[in-house]
Amino acid sequence: MGFERSYQVKILSKQLNNNFSTLIHSKINPWFVTGFTDAEGSFSISISIDKRIKGRLGWAVKPSFQISLNSKDIDLLLQLKEFFGCGLIINKNTRNESNFRVNSLWDLTNIIIPHFSNYPLISQKAADFILFKQIVKLIENKVHLTEDGIQKIINIKASINLGLSDVHKTNFPNYTPVVRPIINYTEIPDSNWFAGFASGEGCFLLNIYKSNEVKIGYIVQLIFKITQNQRDKKLLELIVKFLNCGTVYSHSKNALVFTVSSLADIIKVIIPIFKLYPIQGIKQLNYEDFCKVALLMDKKEHLNQKGLAQIRLIKERMNTKRN
Repeated sequence: MGFERSYQVKILSKQLNNNFSTLIHSKINPWFVTGFTDAEGSFSISISIDKRIKGRLGWAVKPSFQISLNSKDIDLLLQLKEFFGCGLIINKNTRNESNFRVNSLWDLTNIIIPHFSNYPLISQKAADFILFKQIVKLIENKVHLTEDGIQKIINIKASINLGLSDVHKTNFPNYTPVVRPIINYTEIPDSNWFAGFASGEGCFLLNIYKSNEVKIGYIVQLIFKITQNQRDKKLLELIVKFLNCGTVYSHSKNALVFTVSSLADIIKVIIPIFKLYPIQGIKQLNYEDFCKVALLMDKKEHLNQKGLAQIRLIKERMNTKRN
C-alpha cells in the first residue's frame, strides 16, 4: 500500500498548473487519522485527588485522547470529530489553541481504541497507546476502585509520556514502572498514513540566500522537512525507505531531522505524493505555495529578477508569516 514511484507525474507543468482549492475537505482516510495522531495526538491518564471520595482511594482516574492544534486549524479538528463521531472541541483563546478531546470511557472503549487497534500507530507513541489501553481496561473492570488497582495504574502511568509527577511520586513512593512495549514496525503502512503524519510534522520551507556562485546573486532552495525525537530514529529511516529519497541527520542531542532538498526529488516524489494523498489543514496552503515555487524553479524563473521577486512574495506569506 506504500507510495509507488510509478505514480510520479513526470511533466511538472501539467502536475502543478491545476487550480488549487482553498482547503481540501474530502472525507478523512482512517490511515490519515492514524498518521496525524502519530504526529500530533496524545494518550493521557489524569490521576487526581477527588474530595468527594473518602479515604485512601480518594483518587479519580480519568483517561483522555486528545489532539491539540493552533486555532487556525479548527476546521481539521472538526473533521476529526466528525470522523470519530464523538468527543469535544475546546478552544483556548489565550494560547490560540484548539483541542479535540475524547474523555468518555464508552467512546474510548468502543471508538478510539478499536480504531487504533485496526489502524496501528507506528511511532513510539504506539507504546503509550498500548499502556493507555491497559489502564482503560482496568477502569472498565472497576479495578481502579481498589487500592491494588490504583497502584497498578500508577505503575503503568509511570511508563506513559513523561511519567509521574512529583505529587504522584510522593503519594505512591513504592511505584514500579512497567516495562515499556517495544515498537518495531518495518515499513510505512499506507500512503495516507504518510500524508497524515506530514500534515502534522511536515514542514515546507523556502530559503533565499546570497551567493556569489550564481549571476543573479541569490540561491533559491526548497526543503521538505520532518523533525522527530531521537527515539523515533527508526521511523525517519522508514520514511527514507518509503520515499526512496531524503536524508536523516542529527540536529541536536534529542532531535533528528529528515530532509529532502534535491529539486529533482521534490518534483518527482514529494509533490506527486501529496497531490495523490493530500496534506490537510492550513499546512495545505504552504504545500500549494511550495508547488508554485517548484514550478517557477523548473522553468528557471528563479534565475531572473522578475521570477526571484515573485518567489520573494510567495515566501512572505508562508509558514509563520501566513495570516
